[in-house]
Amino acid sequence: MFARRHLFSTLASLPLLGDAVARGDAPKVAAPAPAPVKRTFAPALSGRELMRNRYFPNFELTTSKGEKVRFYDDLLKDKIVILNMMYARCDGVCPITTSNLKVVRKILRQEINHDIFISKMHDIVDPQWLFLTGKPDEVEILRHKVGFSDPDPNVDRDKSRHSGMVRYGNEPLSIWGSCQGSAEPSWIAQEIGFAVPRQYKRHPRVNE
Repeated sequence: MFARRHLFSTLASLPLLGDAVARGDAPKVAAPAPAPVKRTFAPALSGRELMRNRYFPNFELTTSKGEKVRFYDDLLKDKIVILNMMYARCDGVCPITTSNLKVVRKILRQEINHDIFISKMHDIVDPQWLFLTGKPDEVEILRHKVGFSDPDPNVDRDKSRHSGMVRYGNEPLSIWGSCQGSAEPSWIAQEIGFAVPRQYKRHPRVNE
């Protein structure tokens, strides 16, 4: 008897449920969540372009032959380079670095089967080397941009205490480094070799 009464009460409630469905009172089924958006990181500029914009202003410079060149377009772009900045009247680290770079150039010619360009920027024109000079304010900007300045302003203003560093780099690959220009030339050449691809080395080491 209880089962029959329960069945009757259940059947009696069905018209009410049907009426609720007809009125639109039934629970709404949630719409499926949209597919997650795939996000990709695409920097606006390549590493090479960032380096160029940040560190290599395309100033006009003058060679020791009186020719006009652009710092980035003519001296850096698509090249493996060695950069050094010196004072022509320096009696300290500058002549030592220049002498070392002459030896480094000979070593690299023996070890590297590829052009490596040496550029030395300084305050006056010297006919003995293909050195570079330019407007004093622009040369000063280059000195800071390329990394030949001291973070201590007092030290940086003292020309007798200026940096004797050599900057080297592979511009197309954005590989850049520096080493002390007064070091042993063989060690300087080895350091510069890190920016040279293996295929350009006549006797590459196992770990290169």
